[in-house]
Amino acid sequence: MLMEKSKPNIIIFDKIGSSELGYITIAEVQKNIPFDIQRVYWTYYTPQDVTRGGHAHKKLQQVIFAVSGIITFNTEDEDGNKEAFVLDHPTKGLYIPELIWRDIKFSHNAVLLCLASLPYSEDDYIRDYHEFQKLIE
Repeated sequence: MLMEKSKPNIIIFDKIGSSELGYITIAEVQKNIPFDIQRVYWTYYTPQDVTRGGHAHKKLQQVIFAVSGIITFNTEDEDGNKEAFVLDHPTKGLYIPELIWRDIKFSHNAVLLCLASLPYSEDDYIRDYHEFQKLIE
């Protein structure tokens, strides 16, 4: 099942397994990921008193997981709508389309896994909030 592509939203991914043997969760292009995956990255050892993010992307789409710990995203869309998303289980993914400002907080030992629609390009980043606001007006 594909998710709404116009705004950030939580996707619950199926899990297979049992508490005795462990679990597996699967992300598949065009089944529960609405784009071709061009890049995968993960962040870890982020101090919990640090806020990361502070940017938007011009074209990049992402699905992000907290494979360990808790990660909170505060987002703002092109209409000025602000929303908080808490990733607190490995089956929970956050879809973030293009032109969404985000600030990210990590719990102790949280690990973020990102599936991205494009290879890395610094030119795709909007790192200045005032520039983001001008771009979406």
